[in-house]
Amino acid sequence: MASDETRASAAIAPPVRTRLAGFEFDLLAEAEVIHHIVSESRAGRGGWVATPNIDICQRTRREPALRDLVRDATLVVPDGMPLLWAARLRGDPLAERVTGSSLIFSLSSAAARAGLSIYLLGGSSGVPELAGTELARRYPGLRVAGTDAPPIGFDKSLDGIALIRKRLCQAMPDIVYVGLGFPKQERLIAELGPALPGTWFVGCGAAIPFAAGTVPRAPIWMQRSGLEWVFRLFKEPRRLFRRYLLHDLPYAAHLLTACAAERARTRHPRTR
Repeated sequence: MASDETRASAAIAPPVRTRLAGFEFDLLAEAEVIHHIVSESRAGRGGWVATPNIDICQRTRREPALRDLVRDATLVVPDGMPLLWAARLRGDPLAERVTGSSLIFSLSSAAARAGLSIYLLGGSSGVPELAGTELARRYPGLRVAGTDAPPIGFDKSLDGIALIRKRLCQAMPDIVYVGLGFPKQERLIAELGPALPGTWFVGCGAAIPFAAGTVPRAPIWMQRSGLEWVFRLFKEPRRLFRRYLLHDLPYAAHLLTACAAERARTRHPRTR
């Protein structure tokens, strides 16, 4: 019989995937994502979690290089109810919505229980520190290995990225939440990952201000009903109007229609 150490070091079988909107999504619920990360981290293996939403899907359709960047992630899970609706219409459902904004809480809770450390990278000055304090208060025993709010434009120079890499290598965290928005956070993760092969990176968008309590998140009922974007649009109309109404909504409508049509063709194939 294999020892506990042998079982812990054995690689976990890759999750089953399904293709949608140009990506191979892992069929994992949030609890399964957390279990995967904790188990792999304990075995000394790192990785990267990407959470594409409708905005990312429509942008990567126009920019293939960005799509290839996301495809390099270890785990790819859907952030957005329209993606779940589209998969269900096609008859090939995804497990559930998994967002960076939820993982920063649920994964940090699991990290506290497992003795894993976290690092918060992104947000305005002082916000990552506040998020770290709040998460440590909420989850007793959680180790916050470090925080960083890099200045605007840091990623435009090799020295700026090298400084971030140096700080992370000194801290050696088990999990890094990178909240810089798409595609900046994905590009940075691709740069940093090779230097920290035992670390898990989570591209988490606005999750760090959410955790700090400096930015409110939509009520749970809006998150579950697919209306979180309405809440965010109301809070930031100037920044999000064009993105949500002129780009994301038409793309979502097209995706839903295409998936419904694909299901209909499968159910009622044409006869010759």
